[in-house]
Amino acid sequence: MADAHRFAGKVAIATGAARGIGRAIADRLAAEGAQVIYADIDGDEAAAAARAGGGGEACAGAALDITDAADSRRLVAEVLTERGRIDVLVNNAAILDISPWDSLDYERFREVVRVNMDGALLCTMAAVPAMEKGGGGRILMTASIMGLFGSKESLPYSTAKGGIVNMVRCLACDLAGRNITVNAIAPGFIDTRMARLADGSHEHETDYFRTVYLDYEKIPLRRSGLPDDLAGPAAFLCSDDAAYVTGQILTVDGGVTATF
Repeated sequence: MADAHRFAGKVAIATGAARGIGRAIADRLAAEGAQVIYADIDGDEAAAAARAGGGGEACAGAALDITDAADSRRLVAEVLTERGRIDVLVNNAAILDISPWDSLDYERFREVVRVNMDGALLCTMAAVPAMEKGGGGRILMTASIMGLFGSKESLPYSTAKGGIVNMVRCLACDLAGRNITVNAIAPGFIDTRMARLADGSHEHETDYFRTVYLDYEKIPLRRSGLPDDLAGPAAFLCSDDAAYVTGQILTVDGGVTATF
């Protein structure tokens, strides 16, 4: 249940917030009183999401290319000028990739890593000085269960998400003295546009998924997740309730990793 006052007076930046998991997290933070900057490569969609998110004029959309260090610094500077502080950074923006070995392209590999891993670091590097100046903060990454285990046709994506997992642990150690906690949620099978396969079909509607993950209970809760299923755990890790939690990866997957 949302607490309308848990983030009162707090300022948050959420990347990849135009849709999907990023938008659900941004909406939850806004519902709990935060001033949220919905940042996305698609600035118009980010602005629309911010308007619809329920946070009113306290929230705003912003265009952001997370792979551009100068652009991350620019956004942080603008938020500081307009809001005076940054308390929470949600590094959620990412791209999906399916790369069979026989068609693996190195340039595509580098692009996926650049967006999904390097982008999170660049945003973090831009935000940390502002957080430290304000007395501390919370950084949340979106990892993936694909960063915890191996799987076919996922080398670029899983490598980047695996990098996020250990980045969280290293950053938690490096930033603890600045009173900044760093954690991650690791989603499982979530119903977002990333669940769409290359042919346009939906992964969660395939016979394989329904048989293995639902009928045979590879997912114990026997359903795929929704973006809102991530919002509550994310809000906890971004809140003062998690002040003594850092360097942790919280799987939000309906129990699928419990069956591995």
